[in-house]
Amino acid sequence: MRARDVRDPRVLEAIGRVPRHLFVPEALRANAHEDRPLSIGFGQTISQPYIVAFMTQALDVDPAHRVLEIGTGCGYQTAVLAELAREVFTIEIVPELAARAARMLADQGYANVHVRAGDGYAGWPDEAPFDRILAAAAPADVPPALEEQLAEDGVLVLPVGGWHQEIRVVQKRHGRLQSRDVLPVRFVPMVRRDDGRGGGR
Repeated sequence: MRARDVRDPRVLEAIGRVPRHLFVPEALRANAHEDRPLSIGFGQTISQPYIVAFMTQALDVDPAHRVLEIGTGCGYQTAVLAELAREVFTIEIVPELAARAARMLADQGYANVHVRAGDGYAGWPDEAPFDRILAAAAPADVPPALEEQLAEDGVLVLPVGGWHQEIRVVQKRHGRLQSRDVLPVRFVPMVRRDDGRGGGR
């Protein structure tokens, strides 16, 4: 990661502290530290470590921030965010993954994480606004609820698109949103509850 474009020391230290092998299925633990995505069941994957680090660096989290994550998946990205932020609120559409991630995060001592099963398109309005928002699944465009729940001077990082996807960085300044696409990627789609599928890491 250091040889590429991830150079934030706090992000690198957080990645180093989180035991990725504990967040993947036991049968895949021998492959846990390879720089590639791995299946976590229910048609979902844990993202490659480089992408987790890249998106976390783009999010620019500091210890005072409250972070919303869409797509908890196995909870690995959640744990990395919890190493950096004051609080992390994370939503997973697949109930079984949400329950599994909640247990793992609790077992690892992350008392600053709140997990719930739900539709990420709606965000978490009861806890908004959020200083930072990260999504680990790709909608066709940025969900309006996430834009609304982003605090002033906040940053939102998510993959956007269908077949062709880009990581988009959205910043809110003086009530206006400014965005830029920074990296081509391939994520599972962000879907609604009635689609019966989810997304996450």
